[in-house]
Amino acid sequence: MGKVIALANQKGGVGKTTTAINLSAALAEKGKKVLVIDTDPQGNTTSGFGIDKNNLPDNSTIYELMLKDCSIFDCIRKEILPNISLMPSNVNLAAVEIELIGEERKEFILRNEVDFIRDDYDFVIIDCPPSLNLLTINAMTTADSVIVPIQCEFYALEGLSQLIHTVNLIKERLNPDLALEGVVFTMYDSRTNLSNQVVENVKNNLEEKIFETMIPRNIRLAEAPSFGQPITLYDSRSTGAESYRKLADEVIAAVK
Repeated sequence: MGKVIALANQKGGVGKTTTAINLSAALAEKGKKVLVIDTDPQGNTTSGFGIDKNNLPDNSTIYELMLKDCSIFDCIRKEILPNISLMPSNVNLAAVEIELIGEERKEFILRNEVDFIRDDYDFVIIDCPPSLNLLTINAMTTADSVIVPIQCEFYALEGLSQLIHTVNLIKERLNPDLALEGVVFTMYDSRTNLSNQVVENVKNNLEEKIFETMIPRNIRLAEAPSFGQPITLYDSRSTGAESYRKLADEVIAAVK
């Protein structure tokens, strides 16, 4: 059975989508079969894999899946890259919360669909929106665990404590098997005192697991999405690509 991991942080701009794209690509490069689910109406994970989010066929996105207008088999784009399939998203998804008002058990729509296909993949990676809403809740009721990317900046701990509280609430009320996989530092710059202070501060105040791999600030990593490619394809030898390969090794080791 494939492991389902949600990439979540209620704070935006922390490298969540970058991590969803590039961790998935690094896992696929290591021979793992990966399904990426874009649950963010901004659709940045979709476009980051080179898919035109503004020109998707009807009944082919997670929006239609959530409204039960299509099945999960209809909205998975298979093998967009070797070993990577994608469930795309676009701005239509922003309306889903309103359209599902009054729907029973709407927190479990995604989980019920993913149950049909999770055995077909080694990993299912879900990119969550940067807020606590119905889509994030669906991602967390579906997931086995949550990876929290946090930017090495002053307010990192504030957003992190909110998210841990959310994970604990979901675990208590909706998904007792949900675990916090760990925290991964992004946009790390070893040359600055601030990055090093944030890392030490989080380590001293957090009882949860922290991944050894830290994702550096990297120009090539920032450029890759505009070319619709993960960093492992855009610049395979960059420090960003190597960092995500190391993170993938840690994620794979946690399954064994």
